[in-house]
Amino acid sequence: MSVQLRKINEQVMVITGATSGIGLTTARMAAEQCAKLVLAARSADALDQLASELRHTGTQVATVVADVGDPADVARIGQAAMERFGRIDTWVNNAGISIFGRNEDVSLEDMQRLFDTNYWGVVHGSLEAVRHMKTRGGGAIINLGSELSDHSIPLQGIYAASKHAVKAFTDSLRVELEHDTAPIAVTLVKPAAVDTMFVAHAKNYMDKEPSLPPPVYAPELVAKTILYAAQHPKRDVFVGGAAKALSSGGFALPGALDRYMRATMFRKQQADVPRPPNRRDALHAPDPQHELRERQGISAHVVETCPYTALSLRKGKVMGVLLGAGALFAAWKLAGRPTARTWPANRLRQAL
Repeated sequence: MSVQLRKINEQVMVITGATSGIGLTTARMAAEQCAKLVLAARSADALDQLASELRHTGTQVATVVADVGDPADVARIGQAAMERFGRIDTWVNNAGISIFGRNEDVSLEDMQRLFDTNYWGVVHGSLEAVRHMKTRGGGAIINLGSELSDHSIPLQGIYAASKHAVKAFTDSLRVELEHDTAPIAVTLVKPAAVDTMFVAHAKNYMDKEPSLPPPVYAPELVAKTILYAAQHPKRDVFVGGAAKALSSGGFALPGALDRYMRATMFRKQQADVPRPPNRRDALHAPDPQHELRERQGISAHVVETCPYTALSLRKGKVMGVLLGAGALFAAWKLAGRPTARTWPANRLRQAL
C-alpha cells in the first residue's frame, strides 16, 4: 500500500542520539523546518542546552534522558511524545557508537555494550514506534545503518556486525509491516564515513588514535537524507557514492575488495598520533567534552555535496539502475588496480 507522510512542518519527530553528530544536525535542520521534536540522549545537561537553543527559535521540544539499550527508557520516549504532542510521525533511530581494535582484543563486555546501543537501540525504538504508529495513522521509521551494513571492515568488526544486524532487522520489519498493510514506511540510511564526533566517541584499543578513511562526507548530507525519507517513503538510501561503491564491490568482487581492505584499511584507520593514556570515550557513558558538536573537524577534505545521493533520492527505477551501475564500475576500477596501496583517495572521490 502507498504510505502518505506529512511534510516536516506538520510532523512530530523523535530523534535518538540527538546531542551530537548526525542526530544534532538533523534536530537543528528539522527545527528550521518547523517540526515538533522529541529529543533523546544520555546527557541531561546537553539535552537541556539543546532544547533551550531550539526553543529560542520557536521550536516545540520535548526531551527525554534515555539509554536506547534499555527498553524501559525507550518506552519513556514514546510516552513523552504522546503526552506532549499526541502522536509520532517519524522516529529516527540514530544513536550509535563504535570500537576501534582487532576483534581478539576487544572485551566481550564492550562488544555487548556496543550491541546494546547500535542494535538493540534500533530494535527497541522501532518496535515502540510501530506500537504507536499502527493505531494512530502511520508514519516513518528511519534507521541509521552504515556503508558497513553490506561489507565489513578490519579494526571495526563489532561495529560492522551491529550494522549488519540493523540491516537484517530493518528489512524484516519492513516486509512484516507491508504484509499487514500497516501505513508505516521503513527506511535504512547507509552513510559513508561522516565528519561527526564518531572517532572521538569511539572506544579505542589501538596504539594510535583512530582515523576515518576517505572520502569523508558532511553530516548535513545525512540529515537532509533523513528529512527526505521522513516525507517520501524510501526503502534504503546510501549517503555518499563511496558507500554504494563499497556495497557493490562487496557483492560483485568480494575477494578483490578483501585484498584492498587488507592492503589499506589498517593504515587508513590509524592516525599518526599515539593514543593518549587518559583517552576518554562514550561507550558506557556520555562524554560531556564532546557533546553538542556536529563535527569533529577532521584535517582531511570533507565532501560537502554529493550528486550521487541527490540523484538517488529521485523517483524512478531507471535512475536507480544507472546509479548502481556507476557505483559498481567505480568499485571495479578500485579493485582492479594492480597495487591497491597506490590508489590515492582523491582518485576514488573522482570516480564516485
